[in-house]
Amino acid sequence: MHRLTPEAFREAKKVPLVVVLDNVRSQHNVGAVFRTADAFCIQGLCLCGITCCPPNAELHKTALGAEQTVEYTYHANTVDAIRVLHEQGYKVYAVELAHNAVSLEQAIAAHTAGEPVALVLGHEVFGIADEVMALCDGCIELPQYGTKHSLNVSVTAGIVMYAWASAMRANLKI
Repeated sequence: MHRLTPEAFREAKKVPLVVVLDNVRSQHNVGAVFRTADAFCIQGLCLCGITCCPPNAELHKTALGAEQTVEYTYHANTVDAIRVLHEQGYKVYAVELAHNAVSLEQAIAAHTAGEPVALVLGHEVFGIADEVMALCDGCIELPQYGTKHSLNVSVTAGIVMYAWASAMRANLKI
C-alpha cells in the first residue's frame, strides 16, 4: 500500500503547511487532526491554549500513532504562535465564517507557489479568538449550503488540509 514507516515519514519532504489549533477542547478532534496531518504529510501542527498535547490517551484514540510522527509545537497563547509563524515567513489564514472571508478555492488560487501557509482553526463553540483573527493575513470559509453553518473542527481541518496539500504538492512537485 506504499505506506511510509515512521522513520521514512520523518525524513519525507513535507508540504509547507502548518495547522494551528486555537483552544480546541476535544482531545478526539486534536487526535483526528494529527492523523489527517500525517495522511497528507504536512509540515506540522501548532497546539495553543487549552488544546491538549501528546502524550494523551484520548488523543491517541483518534490519532492512532500519528502524534508520534507529526511534528508539533505548543504555545500557551495563540497570538504568540501567530507572531512566530509570521517571523518564519508563513502566510496565516483563519478558517472561520466571518465578514470579508474568501472561499477556500479563492484563497488557494491566489496563493503564491512555495510560500508556506498556516491555517488557524478555533474552539468548537467560540471559534477563533478576535485577537487572533486580527493578526491573520486573511480569512477563509468553506461555503455551506444546508441548514447548519458550521462543521466539526476536525472535519474542517481535513477538508482544508486536503485542498491546500493537494494544490501545494502539484505546484511544488512533491
